[in-house]
Amino acid sequence: MSRTPLELVRLAAGFLADKGVDTPRLDAEVLLAHGLGVSRIQLYTEFDKPLAEAEVAAYREAIRRRAAREPVARITGVQEFWSLPLRVTPHVLVPRPDTERVVEACLERMAPSGRLLDLGTGSGALALALLSERPGWSAVGVDRSEGALATAGDNARRLGLADRLDLRAGDWFGPVAGERFDLVVSNPPYVPSAEVDRLAPEVSRYEPRDALDGGPDGLAPLRRIAGDAPAHLAAGGWLVVEIGADQAADAARVLEAAPGLGDVAVVADHAGRPRVAAACRAG
Repeated sequence: MSRTPLELVRLAAGFLADKGVDTPRLDAEVLLAHGLGVSRIQLYTEFDKPLAEAEVAAYREAIRRRAAREPVARITGVQEFWSLPLRVTPHVLVPRPDTERVVEACLERMAPSGRLLDLGTGSGALALALLSERPGWSAVGVDRSEGALATAGDNARRLGLADRLDLRAGDWFGPVAGERFDLVVSNPPYVPSAEVDRLAPEVSRYEPRDALDGGPDGLAPLRRIAGDAPAHLAAGGWLVVEIGADQAADAARVLEAAPGLGDVAVVADHAGRPRVAAACRAG
């Protein structure tokens, strides 16, 4: 018996709910729309159109993967961030809506033109979002994962931003020795090592551990970045980093202790949780 989109979504949403998925209906719709190559709205304009057996089989496999707590973006290979469709691969962290607050914090501090450095660029989400908003800026994206750099490069090309994004392989500031920037931005690993395996299955099982594990207290990468940032920031340039919701006080102390940094601020996300720490290069 042929199934219609409405029937499949209803069945899949119930199945996902039983498996503990937080947004079962949304995920069921997104996965079916992706599999059919249509928008979610189109699912409902053609809600009674019977689907081919191959389409139903492919959808069942996608739902099976989601029921095993594989993230939707891992199944579709695409995640929207700052209204940009970004390709995601196993080499990179899936960009999350909370990280858009980092973009906002940067935009508030950026002049019409300048040069930025994105440390641990991953999919290129931060750099590409900022370049899309600031045509007068160029960027360098650094990552030690060649797979991540390939993913970022592909995203930059598809978005028409490759001519303004220079991607370099290496660890933190290593590939930019002697260079200075008007903005340094990063979403570094900030989860304490002992907590990584206790995260939601979508994160602990499917995200690159190197993109999560921030050392014993979650702040080891931030200390490294803060210590080296002043030597790579132009006078008046900003360091902007994402932090964990319980790290506001500790992150502020790390930035305040870094010689050459001042005007330290912690910025909350739209849910009121600490999300961003920022500091300015004095003089």
